[in-house]
Order: sequence, then C-alpha cells, then structure tokens
Amino acid sequence: MIEEPPLVTVKDRPAGTPDADLLALAARLGAHPTSVLCDAMEGRGALPPEIKPLAPGELPERLAAPVLTVDCGPDDILALACALTELRPGEALVIATGGWRGSAVFGDRICGMARNGGCAGLVTDGLARDRAGIVAAGLPVFCAGLSPNSPYSKGPGRIGLPVLVGGLQVETGDVVVADRDGAVIVPGARAAEVAERA
Repeated sequence: MIEEPPLVTVKDRPAGTPDADLLALAARLGAHPTSVLCDAMEGRGALPPEIKPLAPGELPERLAAPVLTVDCGPDDILALACALTELRPGEALVIATGGWRGSAVFGDRICGMARNGGCAGLVTDGLARDRAGIVAAGLPVFCAGLSPNSPYSKGPGRIGLPVLVGGLQVETGDVVVADRDGAVIVPGARAAEVAERA
C-alpha cells in the first residue's frame, strides 16, 4: 500500500541565508538587462515568455533577488502559505504549478503577507488573482496571467527543493532577475561568474 505524502516538505537551510554576499551578487546581476545575463550564460536562462510583469507601469518592473523555491503543484496553495514562514528578507518566491491554468496560485493576501515578510517579489508559471490588491501590495509580480478562480489548500507541496518552472530547473539560492523582457534564472553556483561576464 502506498502511503499518503506529507502535506508539505521543507528543506532545511543554514541560518542567515541568503547571506550578504548573495544579496550583493543579486544586486550586481540586477544592474544588467535580462538579455545581457542570458548572453553571459550562452544565450540561455530565461523562463518561458508567458511569464511577464503582471502590471507594467503600476508595479515595479525589475526584480533581482535570491530565490526561495515553492512547488505548489496544480490547483493548490498550501506550500506557498507555509513558505511565508520560511521566507527570509530579500528573497523572491519562485512558485512552480506545473503550468496550471485552472485557478490562481496567489492573490492580494499572499502578496501582502509576503511583502510584510521582506519578500523581494513573486515569480510563477501559474496565474494570479486580485490584480488591484496585488498592485496595492506593491511587490514585483511576474506570472502567466490572471484568473479569479480559487485554489485549494490541501497539499502536497514542497519548499526549498528544486522545482521545474516552464521546463527550467530552479533551486533555492539561485538568483532571479526579471524585467519587461522576461525573467531569467542565474544558477547560484554561477552567479559570480555571470556577474563578471555581464
């Protein structure tokens, strides 16, 4: 008999992460357009083109921050709600939904709580909801669109483990840089090299 998976799996992280060096590297990377960063990574690293700024001209259109990954899977928000307790100031949440289009993965309440926890921004291959409230929260949000449909909160989900977002593997400790051209993932192991090449 197969047992039920845990509702949420959380990967342990060292205290104090992200450290000052990674935050500084993210700032250096964020000084460049996303196209330059892709050029510094052999022309690759961008998330799919449907992941774009939610509200150009109303929300910040640039994001450069270390990543905390969240795997919600389709039609669920439990892992994301739990990730708010794992989030460290200066991190961005990168949320995998498997490209689910049946409901939103977050809305204004999650964005407000993320902002209060020091989140730098949110990036997802899924959808958002409550556009006006998200704009009021003021965080950069990059997503694949909008839907007023609500997700469930049942799990299972994972926090801090590698995820696939639009076919690209993303890990906690990578750096996400996003602008009007799209969102780019710079692997943490290459962040210093890519900053130098850029």
